[in-house]
Amino acid sequence: MERVAQEAPAQAGFVAINTIHCSSAYAGRFEELFRTRAHAIDAMDGFLGMRVLKPTREGDPYLVVSFWRDGSCFQSWVGSEAFRKGHERAFRDMEEAKARGEEPPMHSAFSTYTVLAH
Repeated sequence: MERVAQEAPAQAGFVAINTIHCSSAYAGRFEELFRTRAHAIDAMDGFLGMRVLKPTREGDPYLVVSFWRDGSCFQSWVGSEAFRKGHERAFRDMEEAKARGEEPPMHSAFSTYTVLAH
């Protein structure tokens, strides 16, 4: 979905992987959110690129892999207004499900890594 410069992974010193589990009913909405994303992350200092990976087996999670110059740049992103703006539609979906008394349609967890070797 997202085009990453070929050199982005080679320049990265830090990688964040967001593992996202979606209900089958929400998967299409999740994909639409990424296709029409705000691009808020693109201007962040130290952001080098991103890949959004769609599972090939039903029930497996999506992976959002972002490449960063270093961990402090990633932490700046997570704490930023741009992060909130970039995720506001998904956050709203979660709040609306909660208001209806439903389970959230997705949940995610970040794993972060420093680059050992290129």
